[in-house]
Amino acid sequence: MKKTLLALCCLILFSCDKDEIKKPDFMFGIWNRLNDRPGERTYEVWRKDFTGIGFTMKKSDTVFKEILSIITLKDTLYLQVEAVNEAPTLFKFTNQTITSFTCENPQNDFPKKIKYYLESGNLKAVVSNDELSIDFIFNRSL
Repeated sequence: MKKTLLALCCLILFSCDKDEIKKPDFMFGIWNRLNDRPGERTYEVWRKDFTGIGFTMKKSDTVFKEILSIITLKDTLYLQVEAVNEAPTLFKFTNQTITSFTCENPQNDFPKKIKYYLESGNLKAVVSNDELSIDFIFNRSL
C-alpha cells in the first residue's frame, strides 16, 4: 500500500507542467479607429503570431507608424513597441483577463501604462501617464 501511494504521489508530482503563459488572442484582426481626429484614419492590425502594426494616415501619407509584438521574456509577457523610439520599448504585463490586459513601463515618458480591452465588440485602448490619458476605440474591419 505504501509503495502504491508513493508511486501515485511521484506520478502526480512529476506530471504537473508549469502553466503556459496565455497571450491575448482577442486582438487578432484588422481594427479601424472610430474616434480619430478629423482627416485622419488610424488602424491596428494584429496577426495570429502576436505581431502587429499601428499606423495613422492623413490623406495618402502615413503620419504615424509603430511595430507591435507581444513577447515572452523570462516567463513574463511584454508588449514591445518599435519604430517610435530609437530602441524598442517594453511594457510589462501587470494585469490580464481573457478580454483585457494592462502593461506598464514606469521609465517611459509617455505612455507609462497601456490598457487594451474588448467592450461591446470594440477594441479599446487607453495610453496614459500621470498627466495625460488618450482613449482609442476601434471596430473590427475584418
